[in-house]
Amino acid sequence: MQALSAFPAAACAGLVGVLTDIDDTLTTEGAITPDALQALADLKAAGLAVVPITGRSVGWSLPFAPTWPVDAIVAENGAVALLRRADGSVEKRHQQDAATRSANFARMQQVLHHIERSIPGARRATDSPGRETDIAIDHSEFEQLGAAQIDAVLQAMRDAGMHATVSSIHVNGWYGEHDKLQGARWIVRELWQRDLDAEIDRWAYVGDSTNDQRMFGAFAHSVGVANIARFVPQLAQLPRYVTDGERGAGFAEFARLVLAQRAAR
Repeated sequence: MQALSAFPAAACAGLVGVLTDIDDTLTTEGAITPDALQALADLKAAGLAVVPITGRSVGWSLPFAPTWPVDAIVAENGAVALLRRADGSVEKRHQQDAATRSANFARMQQVLHHIERSIPGARRATDSPGRETDIAIDHSEFEQLGAAQIDAVLQAMRDAGMHATVSSIHVNGWYGEHDKLQGARWIVRELWQRDLDAEIDRWAYVGDSTNDQRMFGAFAHSVGVANIARFVPQLAQLPRYVTDGERGAGFAEFARLVLAQRAAR
């Protein structure tokens, strides 16, 4: 990982959009910081597309979709998007049809109950009532699980045929082929009728944990906020650059650099 100061000025000038994680990237202690919120607004004002992509539930994300200065929020690791309409209302779009979601939901609840019964300390995330396409076990938000417990949760999900990943706060599992990268491709196509892969060098991604590593590997302009240090030993794909600041302060640092470089050209 290189210092953020090495982020090329030409790349800043050429950016058309920024995709970002939410928890511990925009947020600090569970809430978005004023500097990170202003950074989102400044990026939007500069004409950039801005889309957070999160493992959080769609229910948790819903209050922020009409109030944050973003084009959409993609929740549940790429499965569902919340789009702000011109009148301020929010449109929900899913990648899976209703019948598939219903069948998968029933299967996932069985897995969730099994994990809570069989793995000591495993508890569903507090945002679980708002989840439609995945399940989540809390490992660092309100509960504290050790590495062996987290590994056991991951294994239980995978043994049930689920995809599973670890964010900075939750272990998420789901049925379906979506993930953050596939969700990014989907939302760019849905909103702008553009092919993300064809222009991926004109987009940046900012994140902080293991469920961001496919994004880190796909984006040449990938950035980790400083608290990614916690997960570096577990990452097969590292971000290209890293900020000095942690969490929301790190995201604001990234936005300031991008906007300063664009203004200078």
